[in-house]
Amino acid sequence: MKKAFSIFIGFTHDLATGCWGATVLAAAWLHHEALARPDVSAVLLDLGRRFFWLGLACTAVVFATGAGRTFTYAAGVYGSEAEGKRKKMLLVKHAILAVVFGAGILWQYIMLF
Repeated sequence: MKKAFSIFIGFTHDLATGCWGATVLAAAWLHHEALARPDVSAVLLDLGRRFFWLGLACTAVVFATGAGRTFTYAAGVYGSEAEGKRKKMLLVKHAILAVVFGAGILWQYIMLF
């Protein structure tokens, strides 16, 4: 059961991350269209704001499932030498992704509000 839960948490984490990225792209596209079409800009920006809030919900799922992954982590799978490198790489990856998520959320906010 624990293995199935670990797989589910991992898939949910990855899916929510991809969905968040899609909300950023959708917001950018809607913002671009709103600038090009002032006659419907209010509707497009409202839709973009909905994507913004959906993106924040996806971010919450990413954080929650990321925390869940911490508790379902299988240590020692790659051997002790590789495990140290893996942990360092995970820290670097998450630092980069924190900047990417923060910048994406800020960009959406600036475009839509």
